[in-house]
Amino acid sequence: MKRIIFCTFLKKQSEGQDFQFYPGELGEKIYNQISKKAWEKWIAKQTILINEKKLNMFNLEDRKKIEEHMKLFLFEK
Repeated sequence: MKRIIFCTFLKKQSEGQDFQFYPGELGEKIYNQISKKAWEKWIAKQTILINEKKLNMFNLEDRKKIEEHMKLFLFEK
């Protein structure tokens, strides 16, 4: 059964994610407020950022940069 949420990114009712992709409180917020479609848009944007900025996801500082971009993209657009 599909889980329908109000997506704060799309500003409308949409299908929610099947499970929490991201850990912690931020992951909970994403699970409850960001739809599958919005999450797919973020994944595409994340790929572009990683490639353009030559980020290494094994590097803690680079992961923090991506997390900040994610917060801005999903919640402050």
